[in-house]
Amino acid sequence: MDTASPQPAAQAVPADETELHYPFPRPSAVEVPPVYEKLRGECPVAKVRLPSGDDGYVVSRYDDVRTVLSDLRFSRAAMLAEGAPRLTAAPPMGGSLFTMDPPEHTRLRKLVSREFTARRVQNLRPRIQEMTDELLDGMEKLSPPVDLNPTFAFPLPVMVICELLGVPFEDRDRFRGWSDAFVSLTSHTAEEVIEQRMSMVTYLGELVQRKRDEPTDDLMGALVQVHDEDGERLSEIELITMGITLLVAGHETTVSMIGTCALTLLRHPEHLEALRKNPESADKVVEELLRLNPIGDGGPFRITLEDVEIADTVIPRGSGVIASVCSANQDPGRFGDAPGAFDPARPTASAHLAFGHGAHFCIGAALARAELQIALTSLARRFPTLALADEVANLSMTSGMMVHALQRMPVTW
Repeated sequence: MDTASPQPAAQAVPADETELHYPFPRPSAVEVPPVYEKLRGECPVAKVRLPSGDDGYVVSRYDDVRTVLSDLRFSRAAMLAEGAPRLTAAPPMGGSLFTMDPPEHTRLRKLVSREFTARRVQNLRPRIQEMTDELLDGMEKLSPPVDLNPTFAFPLPVMVICELLGVPFEDRDRFRGWSDAFVSLTSHTAEEVIEQRMSMVTYLGELVQRKRDEPTDDLMGALVQVHDEDGERLSEIELITMGITLLVAGHETTVSMIGTCALTLLRHPEHLEALRKNPESADKVVEELLRLNPIGDGGPFRITLEDVEIADTVIPRGSGVIASVCSANQDPGRFGDAPGAFDPARPTASAHLAFGHGAHFCIGAALARAELQIALTSLARRFPTLALADEVANLSMTSGMMVHALQRMPVTW
């Protein structure tokens, strides 16, 4: 049973704040914005100025965030409506799982969901382990200190999603530039984002044609076949945007999480050693790491289809709403005392919302969990003396993007 203290009645803006600008500043690479604690206590539905310049709301308490993520009155498809508030200056991309509501979202999701089931991912684990070992073999040959990002955290998820989709791994540097634009809050102009999107649409369109000319036994090849057999189940633009969605979402967040989760373990060497000695504990360790380490800012973003009351605050119809998973995952009302502490034995850790909730629950959650478990246990086993090669205070996160990632992750052994 949760033992949270009663929380005060909500107000639209904290008493000492005139205007909040989202995203909120982070004190360091390992801390979430401290304003969330204040918002959860005083203003769980807060008016904010979004990166686009539009007004919106941030919802910060765990139960309220779950409501926003699962209540169909908070729409993703409505982001495409003319005049709708925008999270960023660039317009959202239509035809994507990210900008659809049921039943259209359900129709597209069913086409790929079987490739990401727990059973399917379990069958992929030996191959993921092979890729991991290959990268660690290369890392072991280097002279420390080594930046974990380009040697391990980035290539592993890219290798996995490229093989699953049937996308050439040698094009990974192009993916990096495209992905940075796709997850931009303020790091790219609207024109730059649109230009990068068009480049990726062209690339995926060419890939689709190659797979149409020479069928392949991979996910993109299967989707091409679905479209060619019945265009009503999957249109050409939906096929291309599905490829973009899976390619970007399939590696961007996992790249970030490998780095930040490794950093957390290195800051708690006793837990890294425990993981090395007991790799079977990886599932619990990873759940707590997912809870503790925010993937980033920027969403999930929704538009209200009608007036909705949340935490005694009425959010008007047509409002932009950010369900702050970052804040929800450190809500003491759900995770008890010291929610900002790393505790792999925390009994409620698996209740985190790192993968979302409701209809838009991350389709690749099982795959991401497997990659993190394999990556972190393999690092601990291969490098028993692994240590951070710089002060935490000298590390920083990428800025102006929806997905946070360490700019560098120097390690030694």
